[in-house]
Amino acid sequence: MTTANTSNDAILAQAAAQARGLAIDAIHACNSGHLGLPLGCAEIGAVLFGNGGLRYHSADPRWLNRDRFILSGGHGSMFLYSWLHLSGGALSLDEVKNFRQLGSETPGHPEFGDTEGVEATTGPLGQGIGNAVGFALSGKRAAAKFNTADHTIFDHHVFALHGDGCLQEGVAKESIAFAGHNQLDNLILIYDSNDVTLDAMADQTQSEDAERYFISQGWDAITINGHDLKAVTEAIAHAKSNDNGKPKVVIAKTVIGKGIPEVAGTAAGHGEGGAKFAAEARKGLGLPEEPFFVCEDVRAYFAAHAETAKVTHTEWTATYAAWKAANPTLASELETGVKDEIPADLLNRIPEFAAGTGSATRASGGVVINAVAKEVPHLITGSADLYGSTKNYIKEGGDFSASDLTGRNIWFGIREHAMGSICNGIAYDGLFRASGATFLVFADYLRPAIRLAGLAKLPVTYIFTHDSVGVGEDGPTHQPVETVSGLRVIPNVDVIRPSDAEETAAAFAAAMERKDGPTALILTRQNVPANDNISITDRREGTLKGGYIAKQESGALELIIMATGSEVQHALGAAEQLGDGVRVVSLPCLERFERQSAEYIESILPLSCTKRVAVEAGVSSTWGKYVGLTGKTVCIDRFGISAPGNVVMEALGMTADNVAAVAKELL
Repeated sequence: MTTANTSNDAILAQAAAQARGLAIDAIHACNSGHLGLPLGCAEIGAVLFGNGGLRYHSADPRWLNRDRFILSGGHGSMFLYSWLHLSGGALSLDEVKNFRQLGSETPGHPEFGDTEGVEATTGPLGQGIGNAVGFALSGKRAAAKFNTADHTIFDHHVFALHGDGCLQEGVAKESIAFAGHNQLDNLILIYDSNDVTLDAMADQTQSEDAERYFISQGWDAITINGHDLKAVTEAIAHAKSNDNGKPKVVIAKTVIGKGIPEVAGTAAGHGEGGAKFAAEARKGLGLPEEPFFVCEDVRAYFAAHAETAKVTHTEWTATYAAWKAANPTLASELETGVKDEIPADLLNRIPEFAAGTGSATRASGGVVINAVAKEVPHLITGSADLYGSTKNYIKEGGDFSASDLTGRNIWFGIREHAMGSICNGIAYDGLFRASGATFLVFADYLRPAIRLAGLAKLPVTYIFTHDSVGVGEDGPTHQPVETVSGLRVIPNVDVIRPSDAEETAAAFAAAMERKDGPTALILTRQNVPANDNISITDRREGTLKGGYIAKQESGALELIIMATGSEVQHALGAAEQLGDGVRVVSLPCLERFERQSAEYIESILPLSCTKRVAVEAGVSSTWGKYVGLTGKTVCIDRFGISAPGNVVMEALGMTADNVAAVAKELL
């Protein structure tokens, strides 16, 4: 790629002006969008995409050793779309013109999988910084694991462009601290410091010294004029060449909405308000009246730039081929990770538990994840300072740190929100499978990241333990009665709450097999009995399907009791009291169950049987569609109690006797 070259300044300045024009015209056309960042950061874009800032090859957008670029300020999406188009990628001018239109490749915020060259779905502020930290962790681990003395196949950098809004979000601060502590020196943040937020000038809400803050977190920091092409080029080149154990931030002082004098430098420059001045702005930028204008000189410059990129890519491809030939075992492991290959018989490779294994499902999960880790070498896991409780530590996997970048166990600290967004970044990068763990009651600390994982179809696994009022003495602050239902309502998230060790084995296998979205595993603190009256095959295969018959009625079907997790035992106990016409159904995962065929669902929950009871130690809100208008729930529609777990369970009706009593009201 080209390096700092002041002779390019004239053509790069033209490109910056025309990128501003594309943003103005696209936002004017739909009267919707955010002008501030695309206009304020145009020179930064010119350096990144046109003067050696980013190493990329448009013909191979998923090149393993490309530099990654994440637009954390996703509201400024026209910045990314303009430069993806100008730099010769697959994004056509017609798609730029279709900004924010139905079915276009240019949605309002960048969405992973919808637009070639978009590395991450961004928009919720701060998430992109966390994603970038995840990308950087993945890159450092890949370099440490796969590079050899003779061949370097990973030496890329990770960039994220963000503004004041991102930096004010707590998830950004958590992620920045993690990156500094772990010395992720392949990470470069570019801070669009324009001193403006959406409502007002930034000094209305912040007074932080950004340089001193980043330095205090173990980062290198430099402040520059973000409109000076030479300064931007030199700052980025220095950041890329300085592998000193510190992540880097380039604090670029910019003018928001630069190019539209009527709004530039003010809060009004943030949104689409300046688009009405499009004609005057084009004239001021030296652009013709023709909208969506890109001159032939700029196109020729980027075409030549692409040829230079092609040479770099070709050289790397030769290095990769030589590395692969010399290191077939390493190559196989890398390619397994990139393809995310999971053994087709993974569940069968997880040893069966001995009869009578009545441990907490978190403890069973600890056994299972270690069995899975042996079969899925690209699986890595982490915990928010709770390994001793969540039990998801991979034994002999090593701890990821600045001194051991190959470690499979990530110590996130008490940073649940960052854990979620970092795991998403690892998943976006596509080299390793990421999982993270904490108590279920803290799921809401990473809920925005879970939602984005569902939206972006990321195969992240969340391990949530201490799943109900069975937590006991810690009391209602730590008893997540509403959280399982809260996770179930997020589209494309599988929520699996296994009832015993064998269902737990299948739950982990299901999470690993899933490639098109995240899975939340909901595990108990308290011991649960082994459902040994049900065959291991039925428990495992039934869990993969999301639901199955745990106890078949021996007479004419009169009543169905449905349950999940630790309450399946109570459903089975109640059935023993109720006679021959009672069926018990274990429904560990409603989402997987609903993906089964209509015939299978009918075989488990026949519509003809309207007398139904649902049992779960949580709120009843997600059970209505299963019990219908005439059914009943044995749930907990209130906060918990501080007392021993078994006492709380009994006090709140989680017993076989209470389930039986409610069922008798229907019979």
